Amino acid sequence: MQQATIAELLADALAAHGVERIFGVPGGGSSLDVMEAAAGRGIGFVLTRTENAAVMMAAATADLAGTLGVALTTKGPGVANAANGVACAALDRSPVMLITDGFSAQESGYVTHQVFDQAGMLAPVAKRSSRLETEDVATEIRDLIELAKTPPFGPVHVEIAGPHGRKAVAAGRSGGKPGIAEAGIAADTLNRAGELIRNASRPVIVAGLEARGGGVAPRLRAMAEALRCPVLTTYKAKGVLDDQHEQYVGIFTSGNAESECVGKADLIVLVGLDPVELLRIPWRYECAVVDIAEVRHPVHYVEPAAGLYGPIAAALERLNAGLAESNWRLSEIAELRRRLAARLEYPQCAGLGPQQVVELAARAARDAGVLPRIAVDAGAHMFSAMAFWPAARPQDVLISNGLATMAYALPAAIASALHEPQRPAVAFTGDGGLLMCLGELSVAVQQAARIVVVVFNDQSLSLIDIKQQQRGLPERGVRWKPPDFAATMESLGGRGFRVDNADDYHAAVAEALRNEGPSLIDARVNPEGYLAQMETLRG
Repeated sequence: MQQATIAELLADALAAHGVERIFGVPGGGSSLDVMEAAAGRGIGFVLTRTENAAVMMAAATADLAGTLGVALTTKGPGVANAANGVACAALDRSPVMLITDGFSAQESGYVTHQVFDQAGMLAPVAKRSSRLETEDVATEIRDLIELAKTPPFGPVHVEIAGPHGRKAVAAGRSGGKPGIAEAGIAADTLNRAGELIRNASRPVIVAGLEARGGGVAPRLRAMAEALRCPVLTTYKAKGVLDDQHEQYVGIFTSGNAESECVGKADLIVLVGLDPVELLRIPWRYECAVVDIAEVRHPVHYVEPAAGLYGPIAAALERLNAGLAESNWRLSEIAELRRRLAARLEYPQCAGLGPQQVVELAARAARDAGVLPRIAVDAGAHMFSAMAFWPAARPQDVLISNGLATMAYALPAAIASALHEPQRPAVAFTGDGGLLMCLGELSVAVQQAARIVVVVFNDQSLSLIDIKQQQRGLPERGVRWKPPDFAATMESLGGRGFRVDNADDYHAAVAEALRNEGPSLIDARVNPEGYLAQMETLRG
């Protein structure tokens, strides 16, 4: 019987699923065996500076490539530091495998140094953990990967103790790609949903993160154009319908800003919406809802009048037959779009405003004839970034929305640049978020990643600062003296720019986009309008 080591079986499976690189900070145990086996199969390794960033890079890669993302860490502190990234992959629905070193049963009898229940710590956010100690390791690896890629997508954890990675076992068939059977669409549910859509006079479509792949976007557009109705997208679905399409109205968060449009609907058609994306406020609409999603989410904001659960593209294909135009007028949709954008505008301010930072970057990209992908960090700056950056295709924008974690934009931008080297990536990050992952700038330099890091430098945790203001509390614990980010980037080997006005900023973006390696623009922005902008958006 043919044999292979466990590390080799794992590497074979990753290669079969199209994995091109692993991100991480290795230890001296089994992770070295996995790295070596992966290298023998053409899978590269990207040394990150933090384990958290490694999992985020793996998650962003999984989203972009439509395959498994892989991160690797040592045991103990490596696993602990990766936990936030695993939570990000879980709540942002990214299929990721985290491979970690571990302790053998013999070691656990006398060792306590760095020892804790690694699988137990990750249990709330990992779909499954495995030590690959069963009699059929090949099948176990296959099942883990299939689980990660089963909706809702999420992370799995592999812990390989000591020399266990070098153990020879039956080779099996771990490398084979499992076929995923498509679920059928119940005829009565399909008929009910179709009847609701055909009878609606003013339907509104809301697209969510599950609409990004699987051929959904063209079918969603076909439905929208057949109905001639408004379309809104969640943050992660931005670009599923081109922002320039005449029926696109704007972003849906379940907040206040979009309520003028959605409040006019007599039917809301949710396409791929995962409730993990929405704000923590009750559902405000009383009209019927058709829910078209990969899976039925057990905790949801609304009980649908009809729910179609399974492959979304297939459901849309069936529903699109026989649709007719609704009572919406294109001029009315255009006015709703204009009014929503006006409500989201950042108030006039002295100096450089966050909306200017976004719009001038988009203008510089157009002038250069490039369409960067953007990655957006959590923070007050994301309101302007998500509202005013133009997206034309799914995955034009990367953002953590389910977990909404800081320190995401820079790792995601690096992953984007490695995935698509000829396309620049722009990371829109707050100064607080960047300080949490500052070391990853050296990864960008080491990898010659074509990224532009734009730092909204307002010397505070702005989103928390404005919540503090809303409650009438004194400023405490959310502001700091700003570091020199541009000098830091220069010291690491990248290009650094420091700007505080629109003209200098536009020129800096234009020059940074011409750079073949990483650049950073430290943009000193005026934060005075964040409070008004957030109150308009969220209510």
